[in-house]
Amino acid sequence: MPNKRSFISVAWTFFQLTLGSVIYSLGVAFFLDPLDLAPGGLTGIAIILDNFIPLGIGMIVFILNIPILILGLKVFGKDFLVSTCYSTVLISVLMDIFAKAGNNLALTNDRLLAAVAGGVLVAVGMGIVFRCGGTTGGVDVIIKLIHLKYRHVKTGTILLVLDMTIVAASAIAFKNIELALYATAALFIQSVVFDKVLYGTDEAKLVYIVSNNYQDIALRMLKEVNVGLTLLEGEGAYTGQDKRVLMTVAKKQNFPKIKDVVKAVDPEAFMIVSSATEVFGAGFKSAHKEEL
Repeated sequence: MPNKRSFISVAWTFFQLTLGSVIYSLGVAFFLDPLDLAPGGLTGIAIILDNFIPLGIGMIVFILNIPILILGLKVFGKDFLVSTCYSTVLISVLMDIFAKAGNNLALTNDRLLAAVAGGVLVAVGMGIVFRCGGTTGGVDVIIKLIHLKYRHVKTGTILLVLDMTIVAASAIAFKNIELALYATAALFIQSVVFDKVLYGTDEAKLVYIVSNNYQDIALRMLKEVNVGLTLLEGEGAYTGQDKRVLMTVAKKQNFPKIKDVVKAVDPEAFMIVSSATEVFGAGFKSAHKEEL
């Protein structure tokens, strides 16, 4: 049984790596590369270089990845190398296959639509690969290295900063500011979607409720909303009276129910709501899961 489970787990991981690689390659081959949109990453560099060294972006990406993968092996170990080499080689091969199959033609000549579609596909593909513990190579490896030191910064944010430099280079290489602007649009879309794929399911609402009817509110929330609650001690600064504050973290789909309960029990209740971008614990993400 353990061997069977291990095999299924490995097979599922490689299925996801394959799926992510295919989606990524489709975005590049059918939307970004044919219109010279270079929204960052080694792929962006390859799109630029392919105009001067016509080897095919897949081959250029593969060559550029070699020294970076060697660095990744030293820092992250063999497990990282297996998953990353697999996705990197597969993406390099698929990009050239898809490009030849489509005769290097875009599915749309509208650069804005291409930027949106390409940015979304690339982000989704990268996100799937990252969630499996791998990367698509290149700048992704550099991002992981930076994330080890600056763990509070989201992966998508690091990606955005590094890629803006490559977008600026594309404006110079193609001598066309419009191409760089469309690439920037694709880059921002890619950054937002990428973070959503990685962190979207973890986002929740952090709610504080101050009410004299806190007991009734707590009972109804536990029964009707099925959320955890913490009772905090407080004191009114003006009145000096003891206060009880209810604190809860709820997934976004449950937040409207919380508002309804509070409004029904005590319309005058004081409620503070903020976003919790990551939540660890029961019902949310495991604290032992690898950081992305």
